[in-house]
Amino acid sequence: MDADTMLHFANFSTLFVCMVLKFPQIFVLMKAKSTTGVSLKSLLLELIGFIVFITYQMYYDYPPPTYLEYPILIAQDVILLLMILHYNGNLRQSLMYTVVFVGGWQLLTVQKWIIDLAMSLCTFISAGSKFAQLQCLWESKDSGQVSALSWGMATYTCLARIFTTVMTTGDTQVLVRFIVMAILNGLVTAVVLYYRRKGTKRD
Repeated sequence: MDADTMLHFANFSTLFVCMVLKFPQIFVLMKAKSTTGVSLKSLLLELIGFIVFITYQMYYDYPPPTYLEYPILIAQDVILLLMILHYNGNLRQSLMYTVVFVGGWQLLTVQKWIIDLAMSLCTFISAGSKFAQLQCLWESKDSGQVSALSWGMATYTCLARIFTTVMTTGDTQVLVRFIVMAILNGLVTAVVLYYRRKGTKRD
């Protein structure tokens, strides 16, 4: 398999996986009607990271196949956010979040230094979202309604994006972000499975 074929496979497989990446988590919440183990802080930080990342890629005219999945992921995260707010009885807060996110998105491209600074912080923001989820799991000692499948698929997409970044833009900031995200997504997946197995043994 030559490099171009592998690049196309990585791009399209990532896009396909991202089209359904959050579905397992959405279905779990719909079935349980509970958000136990799911961190709202993690989801909010992830959304911020996604918005900054796609805005940076579009601002510098990077090839669309390298970030095409992000509008899909943002849409799925918005659905998850609304579900979490609904099940926690805080749906009215959705308007406030909408204003903040849309306003922030517009602010990113006002000046070049703003988007560059945001991107330099993007890895820390996205890493913070994973640590928030890990903290939620460690405090509750229960994976609750967290979908290991969604986190496992997220790990794969980051690994695939490491390859596509090396093969296309070679952007160091983007590459470092994907390496860190792959490690942390894998860690969250492992912790979810650990508590799931522990809970099964206890039952």
